Amino acid sequence: MKLNPDQPYLHQPVDSLWNTYSFKDVDTMARKIASGLLDQGYQKGDRIAILAKNCAEWIVADLAIMMAGMISVPIYTTASVDTIKHVISHSGATAIFMGKLDETRAAEEACRDLKKIAFPYPTVESEFNWNHWLENYTPLMKIDNPASDNTLTIVYTSGSTGDPKGVVLTHGHLAVGVKGADDFYCAPHNRVLSYLPMAHIAERALVIMGSIYNSVEIFFNESLNTFVQDLHHAQVTIFFAVPRIWTKLQFQVLATQKDADLQPLLVSNQGAMIAAQIREKLGFKHCKVFASGAAPIAPSLLEWYGRIGIDISEGYGMTETGGLVCSNTPFSKERLGGIGIPVKGLEVKLSDQGEILVRGASVFNEYYKNPKATQETFDQGWLKTGDRGVVDENEGWRITGRFKEQFKTAKGKYVAPVPIELLVSENTFIEQVCVTGSGMPQPVALVVLNVENGHKNQEVVDSLNGSLDKLNGELESHERLAALFVIESPWTIENELLTATMKLKRHNIERQYREVLMSTNPSGVVWEADI
Repeated sequence: MKLNPDQPYLHQPVDSLWNTYSFKDVDTMARKIASGLLDQGYQKGDRIAILAKNCAEWIVADLAIMMAGMISVPIYTTASVDTIKHVISHSGATAIFMGKLDETRAAEEACRDLKKIAFPYPTVESEFNWNHWLENYTPLMKIDNPASDNTLTIVYTSGSTGDPKGVVLTHGHLAVGVKGADDFYCAPHNRVLSYLPMAHIAERALVIMGSIYNSVEIFFNESLNTFVQDLHHAQVTIFFAVPRIWTKLQFQVLATQKDADLQPLLVSNQGAMIAAQIREKLGFKHCKVFASGAAPIAPSLLEWYGRIGIDISEGYGMTETGGLVCSNTPFSKERLGGIGIPVKGLEVKLSDQGEILVRGASVFNEYYKNPKATQETFDQGWLKTGDRGVVDENEGWRITGRFKEQFKTAKGKYVAPVPIELLVSENTFIEQVCVTGSGMPQPVALVVLNVENGHKNQEVVDSLNGSLDKLNGELESHERLAALFVIESPWTIENELLTATMKLKRHNIERQYREVLMSTNPSGVVWEADI
């Protein structure tokens, strides 16, 4: 910023018209908002929450909180009333920045007694106004100069069960975490589209903090309806996505041409041109780095993208590690389907039980006000991730599932669902899958089909039957699926079957369908609508 303060930094669309803010603009706005916070009597060390969809003001507010020596508490915009109340109460937040929300009921109820500062968008009625502060406060001249061990933020995990825990991250944790991801920022000048939740550590570390330590322009997605045009406008050089987004983008391609017709073309003399046209249509004409994380992604999907010139680097990290633990960046085809190798500054090893353990300068020290959980999470200085893994000296690390996700069938055999789910996902008609079967004779895969092929027809039925036969031929006898149970409605954040980061809420999914599975004992390909 000091070298080129007038360089464009944040690009915010409002009704599809783009507002651009330079590094200097952002610095000035953040200093004014910091002055506003201090003028209201908030003090160094106070917790200030942020509840808003992605926008330029989110980053400005985050910087202002840092400048004032306060601690940010980001909250997912999809959080329930109870979750928002828990985060506010547990963190002791004294004020909250309110921004764009798809619906305001939960925020209005949960934040009724909290002082609110409204971003310049339609939002919850608030005591203070963002633009009023910008117009009436002068920039804070003497900003906080924190030590590396000072708390920067308390990030509450999205969690698939129970109340979220507050992960205390210092300035040092996030600084080290960003430096460990240097390989992502390979271009002299990088451009990214910000659309994944800013309350999530991936967006916070790789996009927000990454932009502070590297040359990165951030473009914001205004809405789901404008995603495609916003992505094209941004001309991204780096694109991060969760597996479900990669699946949806694949559907977008296959909606115009069947894969059976596309694949021969990609190996023809015109293959390179066709692949380039697909990349350009998706919005990736200028993109150099592609990444996936937050949940396992099927190797078959990575291979499919590789054939159109999109080499997706899988990464793995946790809120507790301040960002990445491992990454397949720079991309290595030999490590396809794995999470790559540990990033700079971190040590990774396996416990005697096969659990991935992590140690390093970006690893957090404590859960806020929860010493018991903190103690249970560490083993002689090593963070216990809860993930099963394997490591190959040349091919890097692979995740084989979470310890708490494995279940025991009626035959007394343990089944790890994730590897089976990745095999099921090879069928391009399938968008979501959850393997379950605790107490049942054999496991069952609950599947949601993509919108384009969600209806029952002979092509889909034949494809699902073929997939079931094929994968059962690859599995151990106790792992073989009794059925593919086709669910009518997708699993979403709103129906509480996905976390805010689009991970499966397995307990909720299993609870919703367990009765029908136990009573019908499905076999083969079964449609929920036929039960």
